[in-house]
Amino acid sequence: MSNAIISLILGGGAGTRLYPLTRRRSKPAVPIAGKYRLVDIPISNCLNADMNRIFVLTQYNSASLNKHIKNTYHFSHFSKAFVDILAAEQTPDNPTWYQGTADAVRQCLHHIDNFEFEYVLILSGDQLYQMDFREMLQFHIEKGSDITIATIPVNARDASDFGILKTNPEGLITSFTEKPKQDMLGPWSSPVSAEMEKEGRIYLASMGIYLFTRQVLYDLLNGQEAATDFGKEVIPYAINADVKVISYQYEGYWTDIGNISAFWEANIGLTDDIPKFNLFDEAKTIYSRARMLPPAKISATLNKTVIADGCIILDSILEHCVVGIRTRIGKGSVITNTFIMGSDFYQTLEDLDKARAKGHPPMGIGDSCQIRNAIIDKNCSIGNGVRINVGDRLPDGDHEKYTVKDGIVVIKKGMVLEDGYVI
Repeated sequence: MSNAIISLILGGGAGTRLYPLTRRRSKPAVPIAGKYRLVDIPISNCLNADMNRIFVLTQYNSASLNKHIKNTYHFSHFSKAFVDILAAEQTPDNPTWYQGTADAVRQCLHHIDNFEFEYVLILSGDQLYQMDFREMLQFHIEKGSDITIATIPVNARDASDFGILKTNPEGLITSFTEKPKQDMLGPWSSPVSAEMEKEGRIYLASMGIYLFTRQVLYDLLNGQEAATDFGKEVIPYAINADVKVISYQYEGYWTDIGNISAFWEANIGLTDDIPKFNLFDEAKTIYSRARMLPPAKISATLNKTVIADGCIILDSILEHCVVGIRTRIGKGSVITNTFIMGSDFYQTLEDLDKARAKGHPPMGIGDSCQIRNAIIDKNCSIGNGVRINVGDRLPDGDHEKYTVKDGIVVIKKGMVLEDGYVI
């Protein structure tokens, strides 16, 4: 069955709502859970479903993402599996870059023509979930569907943030509306399970996960050359045309990493006793780059904290924290509700001497710091006695070394906060 499908993962646009994490990288390249990148999630879902012919379509700020894909996903010479990059390219026939999700796939069709496949799975590169795509494919085949869209039941409060699909009792999608206002939701409820109905989750939100029968995809994209986006143009057109579009309801954990608060909540949620996103399920392994790092060395007080490889944490207190690879934390610091992304490398003695000569602290977090409700991007150097977000809620704003969004302080990648710095 896996030989019948090609997976296309969309590398994302500018990702402005996730700034400053997307200042120098695309959304799918943003680190998550201390040791992964967001793009590892859809790739891992595909590999766990034995769907191992995968293209990642990249364009914006793509160097970091391209490097991660190249260094991570290697298969046996005797396997037909691959994770390849399809970078946006200007050609004599098309001098433009990708103009949207549908346009990106359209421009790449000639690259996949030579493969044998019956179905195309199109995924976003910046969502957090664990789904068995084999079940979705089997559902698509059994229903005789032309397009199957993964949907998740949501309540009225959340419905305005999504594209909402209306279905009949057989699951056929009959209409679509983009981010409806609260007072317009009345007629947009759909049949859902008894459990979802009890929770008031009676509206079906598109998850941006599409499964197309091959010829239908080609016909839609080639027949609607002006359409650049799946959610706003191609899917609504298909619903109104003679195309069988079916809803595949998913009731598990799923979150769209659309903004800083959603990203922060998704990471801090991993520290719960029973997190909604399970990193410890061997049947749903999350794959990433294999790094030959030493084990973490800890002499700290920890409560509900996730720590990646290669960290050195001295006598500090951490609560509800995610600590990324190669993180160094000094003595007497108190850190709560914070995602520390870690470092790309260890500083050598020569590096430390150069940092001291500039008056910079070593990379990591120093002694006697207080940090709360924060995201610390990679390769930051935070001195002794630094205080971040420990007073009244800070107003939103973008500054030279940090950004504040929804009460969360994001320290920009590679920034230096000198001893005693206060945010």
